[in-house]
Amino acid sequence: MASALSVREARLRRHRRIRGKVSGTPERPRLVVYRSNKGISAQLVDDLNGRTLAGASWVGLKSSFKGTKTEQAAEVGKALAAAAKQAGIESVVFDRGGYLYHGRVKALAEGAREGGLEF
Repeated sequence: MASALSVREARLRRHRRIRGKVSGTPERPRLVVYRSNKGISAQLVDDLNGRTLAGASWVGLKSSFKGTKTEQAAEVGKALAAAAKQAGIESVVFDRGGYLYHGRVKALAEGAREGGLEF
């Protein structure tokens, strides 16, 4: 009998599988999502040069921000889109980091799209 994977192991396995197919370039960087219990962060990575081009995190939100973690994720997505605009980036490839495209990860993606990123 095969031993069952823990939630973390299953996420890491999904993440490795996705990373085999998704790679960022300077013109079209990879939008990487990291989700913790408290918050969410995202960054745009150019894998060819190994550089982070822009990033946004729940820590950087205004202290006046009050809302659910899903609303927080949408705000981070909008902040990331604004940072990408400043860096001159319009188009990205989405790397959900092994997380399911649902809830906070989906809210972040939709916030980034609202902010003008294309993926």
